Amino acid sequence: MAAQAKFHDAVKRALIKEEWTITHDPLSLQFGIVDLYVDWGAEKLIAAQKGTQKIAVEIKSFLSPSLISTYHSALGQFLNYRLALRSEEPDRTLYLAVPMDTYEAFFKLEFTQLSIQENNLKLIVYHADREVIVEWKE
Repeated sequence: MAAQAKFHDAVKRALIKEEWTITHDPLSLQFGIVDLYVDWGAEKLIAAQKGTQKIAVEIKSFLSPSLISTYHSALGQFLNYRLALRSEEPDRTLYLAVPMDTYEAFFKLEFTQLSIQENNLKLIVYHADREVIVEWKE
């Protein structure tokens, strides 16, 4: 299994363990003539009287030697996907899924924390080997 597929499958199984139903694999969005593909769309029933919470998840493995380059790419994708989602599926919240070891080594740095705040990133921190979500960062 390719490394990136391992990460994607781990996040998918982690979401299912938390009782999310995968509804799109991948979630495709069309914004004018631009086609975008978010890794997954998922829904979780919160409670009957509150309706359905919908999310979209972009999964990153951060396997590249340059974490900052990977982050720049992931941030650009996140911002573009969020823009398209606001137009096409405004009830769906976008999350960037990152491995726990990368979160600990890179996402806790002052620069990254400020960037997350500035860009209002929502994160899912996952453990790939255990196939669990460690933390949801709003």
